[in-house]
Amino acid sequence: MIKNTLPETNLTKQDFYYDLPPERIAQTPLAVRDSSKLMCVSRETGELEHKIFRDIIDYLEEGDVLVINDSKVIPARLYGVKEDSGIDMEVLLLRSRGLDTWEVLCRPGRRAKPGTVIIFADGLLRATVTDVIEDGNRIVKFEYEGDNLYSVFDEIGHMPLPPYITEKLEDKDRYQTVYANERGSAAAPTAGLHFTPELLEAIKAKGVRIAPVMLHVGLGTFRPVKEDALADHIMHSEYISVSQESADIINNRKGRLICVGTTSCRTIESVATEDGKIQAISGDTGIFIYPGYKFKAVDALITNFHLPESTLLMLVSAFSSREIMLNAYEEAIKNEYRFFSFGDAMFIH
Repeated sequence: MIKNTLPETNLTKQDFYYDLPPERIAQTPLAVRDSSKLMCVSRETGELEHKIFRDIIDYLEEGDVLVINDSKVIPARLYGVKEDSGIDMEVLLLRSRGLDTWEVLCRPGRRAKPGTVIIFADGLLRATVTDVIEDGNRIVKFEYEGDNLYSVFDEIGHMPLPPYITEKLEDKDRYQTVYANERGSAAAPTAGLHFTPELLEAIKAKGVRIAPVMLHVGLGTFRPVKEDALADHIMHSEYISVSQESADIINNRKGRLICVGTTSCRTIESVATEDGKIQAISGDTGIFIYPGYKFKAVDALITNFHLPESTLLMLVSAFSSREIMLNAYEEAIKNEYRFFSFGDAMFIH
């Protein structure tokens, strides 16, 4: 697994706390993807501009490369019953572990001992718990009718919205980027939700190349940091893949490397050499980025507004500074920006 040497720091998780009024948490996506607000922030000076997301094209220049994460969210929340007792069970798909075998989260966990069989959709899908692993996650083996497990997930699964979203999502596609391609994420790479096909075509027409990479987003993204000292936090691992074609596009660029989202940023920084060259690699990454980290390749970042004390807020604070980011978040609250997955965007440049 790819990991980084953690920088020494006296910062604690409390240093990344801010007070967010609950009404600022976006519960539903806007009707038009690229009509979100966009806060543009100088990573060096903290100077702010308030724009609309489609204005991002004005900040991109010929020769730049835009890195997108084309992982696709699977309907990863499954509702079933325990075979022997009929007790209601919820299974959350975390990651594939091989042919029809998945690492999952089961609720209630105490009811999911090895050997437990869970039935979904009157037997259309069956899961047998084969092991209990670290963090209390389970390994399950699926049996199903038909020839494609993903089509069964599509038929009976529900989108795994984060716990802070309590309203029902009417359209599954709105928790999916328009360029989502390879199934495997348990959560959306949300910075990409703002792009429309038309905006992407306009960006390409300006001479900006687009390089897809892949990071399958895991639920660790939403797990709170429990330890006070940052270096004591155990970073979750996620599967990444960078093709040779994308590596070549990035390495041969004439302009800046701009990442769409913290997932693309973590992928690029995981596969970059010390001199900033991108390698074509597939595997797991557990890279943990917080202030003190020296970025090797990324020049600018498009991202959403993240949870207090989260590893994502730590990452953007490393890319700019903690003081600049917390000030920008304060301004966002004052200006009624929408926060988190369905919220507004920030361009740090």
